[in-house]
Amino acid sequence: MQVMRDFSLKQHNTFGLDVNAELLTILRHRDELQRLPGLYAESGGKVMVLGGGSNILFTKNVEGLVLKVETTGITEIGEDDNSVFIRVEGGLEWNVLVDYCVSRNWGGIENLALIPGRVGASPIQNIGAYGVELKDVFYELEAFEFSSGNTMTFTADMCHFGYRDSYFKREGKNRFLILSVTLRLSKAPEIKLEYGAVKDEVFRLNPLMPTIINVRDAIVSIRRSKLPDPAVVGNAGSFFKNPSVDDAFFLSLKTDFPGLITYPTGQGSHKLAAGWLIEQCGWKGKRRGDAGVHDKQSLVLVNYGDATGNQILELAADIVHSVNQRFGVSLETEVNIL
Repeated sequence: MQVMRDFSLKQHNTFGLDVNAELLTILRHRDELQRLPGLYAESGGKVMVLGGGSNILFTKNVEGLVLKVETTGITEIGEDDNSVFIRVEGGLEWNVLVDYCVSRNWGGIENLALIPGRVGASPIQNIGAYGVELKDVFYELEAFEFSSGNTMTFTADMCHFGYRDSYFKREGKNRFLILSVTLRLSKAPEIKLEYGAVKDEVFRLNPLMPTIINVRDAIVSIRRSKLPDPAVVGNAGSFFKNPSVDDAFFLSLKTDFPGLITYPTGQGSHKLAAGWLIEQCGWKGKRRGDAGVHDKQSLVLVNYGDATGNQILELAADIVHSVNQRFGVSLETEVNIL
């Protein structure tokens, strides 16, 4: 494993922010794991795992070791009457996995099509979209602990999954490298069409008997029409989480703002569409220098060229303040801030 010093991460984060890693190395094979405890000690215990760099906002250079993960591979490890179990290496691109499963009619992750990033990051964020979250198909994962050099298995309960949240974003942050993720997928999939736009597009593609291929294709089409390509305009997808409020506060908001877009959770609360809240505050398409809000999706903050992470963060803070002032709702970032 080659270790590079003062290495630019501009090509390794989808915002295209020009910051440096004090140390950077790339893991391509599992037999290289034996070197990580030594590198961990050399870095003073400061290690950041970087997959596709698609869910992070850098506001400064990175101290310690940045570990890029490029291990790939999909292994079918078992099946029963209803399900197939696959173990996926952490460095594989997420959408490559989605296409692999859809092509075999294994259902469960087709609604998560075109989400950027690597498989190893998916349980950290508990990625989700269009009514589906990773936890719905998660079985277990393997994680390498930097300090001890041990490999551990985490079940779903041990991961403490929440909305865009997990153990690995909190107590386990920067302690582990997720080596692989095992998923349980359906051999007789049932399509999930909770969102009207997805349902309309799916039935446009196949009005008689929609399949998970149609679901995947519909979501790819919708995402491409709404979200900017990071290769063209720097961004990290949805910058904010959709906030949840209790039913009483929801009814109050709905009275004052009849156009409010919400999704009932069935647990005494409603999830609000953060993009709608931001748009109502006049932010859609706004630009400050090279930092801006996308003109088609207000959830997405963008770098038009030479914005710094701090400029994007300042814009995000002003958006949070204005939404709170108008609606009394506090937005939280989905993107990790460093």
